[in-house]
Amino acid sequence: MKDFIKMTLATLAGLFIFGIVSLFMMFGMIGAMAALGTSQPVMPREGVLKIDMSTIMLAEQTQEADPMSLLQGNVTVTPLGIYSAIKAINAAAADPAIKFIYMKPDKAAGGIAHFEEFRTALKNFRSSGKAIVSYTENPGNGSYYLASVSDKIYMTPHDGGLNMFSGLSSQLIFLKDALDKLGINMQLIRHGKYKSAGEMYIRNSASKENMEQNRAMIGSVWNSWAEEMAESRGITVEALNSMLDNLELNFPEDFLEKGLVDELLTREQLQQKLADLFVVDKFEDVKGISLQDYAVLKDNINLKATSKVAVIYADGEIVDGAEKQQVAGDRFAQIIADVRKDKDVKAVVLRVNSPGGSVLASEKIKAELDLLRESVPVIASYGNYAASGGYWISACSDYIFSNATTLTGSIGVFSMIPDFSGTINDKLHINVTPVSSNSHSDMYTGMRPLDRKETAYLQASVEKIYGKFTEIVSEGRNMSVAAVDSIAQGRVWAGAEAIGIGLVDSIGTIEDAIRYAALSIEGVSGPEEVQVAEYPKPLTTVEMILETLTGGQSIAAGTPFESIVKVLKDSGAQSKGKVYARIPYEIDIR
Repeated sequence: MKDFIKMTLATLAGLFIFGIVSLFMMFGMIGAMAALGTSQPVMPREGVLKIDMSTIMLAEQTQEADPMSLLQGNVTVTPLGIYSAIKAINAAAADPAIKFIYMKPDKAAGGIAHFEEFRTALKNFRSSGKAIVSYTENPGNGSYYLASVSDKIYMTPHDGGLNMFSGLSSQLIFLKDALDKLGINMQLIRHGKYKSAGEMYIRNSASKENMEQNRAMIGSVWNSWAEEMAESRGITVEALNSMLDNLELNFPEDFLEKGLVDELLTREQLQQKLADLFVVDKFEDVKGISLQDYAVLKDNINLKATSKVAVIYADGEIVDGAEKQQVAGDRFAQIIADVRKDKDVKAVVLRVNSPGGSVLASEKIKAELDLLRESVPVIASYGNYAASGGYWISACSDYIFSNATTLTGSIGVFSMIPDFSGTINDKLHINVTPVSSNSHSDMYTGMRPLDRKETAYLQASVEKIYGKFTEIVSEGRNMSVAAVDSIAQGRVWAGAEAIGIGLVDSIGTIEDAIRYAALSIEGVSGPEEVQVAEYPKPLTTVEMILETLTGGQSIAAGTPFESIVKVLKDSGAQSKGKVYARIPYEIDIR
């Protein structure tokens, strides 16, 4: 008894110490966050807008620092919302205090469509008559794509930089052989010959249809980028592709010889160039402000406007419940309902950046959007993805803008149930005897394979939901169900292709969508005459800390191994045969 009491007291003491340590960690992170937010940006009387892409991650919305990075003292990258970035660049074009843009594009990070929208804003800046100067040491696909918009691209003359400018590539990973060794049998039920969301778990190589859509998708995205880069540098797309295919861009001299950069400069020579452009003698006299700080200074809300355009960011995987860091069905349905009740909201932009997810959550969100459309126009704007569930919720929008590089469509449905009996029986030598009230009570336990009747039961559910999906698209896009089915079957399309088959209305950025929404309001002649209100508000650092400490923070399925854990978890007894509308991959440029 004494030993038991001692052990209990020791456990309680350990929990107390753990709680105190957790509190100190939390207060330390909050203190660090507060210290970061104390300085107010100051705009020089005249200066250069500095864009250092190694300190920015292009995102859907501007966010505060990640709490774990904050704790590690490693807060160097700011998630900058794409609309905030576009607004800042537009403001700089009209601001006489901003003389030109100096950009360091290396280590650029973000989604493919984010790069497209950001580059469009830079191109518009140049059309104002002001210059953009870029300097690269380690060119990559995304960084050179951005740099190519510049009036002048300078490059280091020093060898040893890492050239990652080689064209786009994606890797399809298949886990069937590994799962077989573990004794795990993934049972996939789907509709759509191109619906490859579960293919990685049931095959050891890509199906013909999956390879077809991936080649077309990567080819379309690359062609969109290559055409812009080639046009900016005065070369042909064929010439650019030839340079990459023949590995002709190895050294800085190669970039200069092929016309991809204008001059090779050391840092000292570059600084003198910038001083000359700024019309001062010394580089030390070149004043500047970072894009992040300038975005804060120019993030003005038109409080005098009586009409609002609400921008609702559906950013993340579509999940059930009220989870705060994804597009949770119950939470987003309430957000949309609140927007509908705001009488000052005269138009809505639904910004979709989602690979899809739960069908049930998608249905809840769409139901609220349908009610919203009864009173105000809803304009969709597509980011990196608007696929599967992301397309489900937005297909009935009054008008759809997509980027050329957006991945969209994926009109298909799947369900997946794992069977762990091979692991339990053959690998672990554990015997399980079910005791059930009905014939199929244990079909979702994962302790045995589905029988023929159960498979047919789940297939019927998938078929019905696929039929509903095609009907939604038919209604929203004014197409016959047969026409929808011919471009559906789970196939993923790039935005440049989607416009030709009727899935979207126009190629355009989030800025274009907000302008279109503003012009749909009676008596409004431009977006400057409305108040743009964004929903939901991003989590603050304190809220992220609390989410982390309370276990509410979700883990994104970013790698195949994280993804399989998530699918196995969601597909087990908890899912009860859950049906998904989701694309199988997410592509970011880093």
